[in-house]
Amino acid sequence: MKTYCLTLFFFISVSLQAQTINGHDTAAVKTIDGTINEVLKIVSGEKGVKRNWEAFRFLFTPNAQITVLRHEENNVNVPVTYSLEEFVRLGMRFYENDGFIEYELSKTINEYNGIAHAFQSYYAKELEIEEQGINSYQLVHDGKRWWIVSLLWTNNRNGVPLPEEYKK
Repeated sequence: MKTYCLTLFFFISVSLQAQTINGHDTAAVKTIDGTINEVLKIVSGEKGVKRNWEAFRFLFTPNAQITVLRHEENNVNVPVTYSLEEFVRLGMRFYENDGFIEYELSKTINEYNGIAHAFQSYYAKELEIEEQGINSYQLVHDGKRWWIVSLLWTNNRNGVPLPEEYKK
């Protein structure tokens, strides 16, 4: 019986270790859905709560781009692009200091031959600002896991409502 228990303990330990590397959830990056869900899980949190930016970096290729389409006055749209490290520095300052909550409303995934695109609608709240919008993820599979190559998003702060089909 002792041998059975020790063997069982060994296999459970190896299994758990195989799902995490340096504290990163390797099971999440096995799927597109899991990878994208980790992004929201990491960036969301109350004011003053530290985020796991190492785990965030683990989801993206080192040269990933993160872009927000800002809506300026007079119907001018301005894309603002950040490197992964620039975004992490901003996230540390704004998300952690102000608090930020984001959750998915719906998601559509298209995949072919190692590439994928996910179109995710979301609800978010930062300070007293509430918004809905779309996250557009481009991902690649390296044969072992999914990586986010780029993330582009826009919101409805300019008064353009989120279409009903993206609210479900």
